[in-house]
Parts: sequence; C-alpha cells; structure tokens
Amino acid sequence: MKILIFVFTVILFLFVINKIRFQKYKNNKLLKFKKKHLSKESTIERIFTRDDEKTTSDPNINIRIGFYDNADNISRKSNIHRARLARFKKSKLNGETIFIDQDQKLFKYIKGKKIYI
Repeated sequence: MKILIFVFTVILFLFVINKIRFQKYKNNKLLKFKKKHLSKESTIERIFTRDDEKTTSDPNINIRIGFYDNADNISRKSNIHRARLARFKKSKLNGETIFIDQDQKLFKYIKGKKIYI
C-alpha cells in the first residue's frame, strides 16, 4: 500500500512539474512575440520595409548609393534597382535614369542620344 501511494505521489509530482514547464515555455513564446512587435527595432524595420516597397513601386524615385553605405545597404539598393529595371524597364540610380532594352542591354540618354553602358 505504501509503495502504491509513493508511486502515485511520484507520478503526480512529475505531472505537475511537466505542466509548470510547459506553461513557462508557452509564456516565453508569448513574451518574445510581444517584445518583437513592440520594440523600437521592429518599428524601424517596418519603416524601412514600407520605404523599400514605395521605392520598388516607382521607378522615378532616386536611389542613392554613397561611399559610406555598408555592404548590406548597397546590396539591398542594387536589388531594388534591378527589380525596377526588370519590371518597368527603367530605374533612377544616383540621379541618372537607366533603361533596359529588349536585348537586356542597359543604356541611358545623354543630350538626346542613346548611350549603352
């Protein structure tokens, strides 16, 4: 009888411990989710995402690639430029409008002349 009570107590103890551990894990996920969406970093990331979407949708918006841009920004901006070229057949980069023709050659107009790049 004592063994049965002991086994029952151990099983109940393990069940309670498991339940507590599961609840902590569940709450940690919820806390991580809240922190992610309420942090300043996520707000800044959302602003950059909206700006990228706006830039991608209009080929007349100038994309500036400067000397002091880091590699991630340069690759992001060049990818936006390539996407605009593929979609609209033109894109404005560093103040110059660049076009792409049917043969996938890049060119720009200088004083009314078509100059291939």
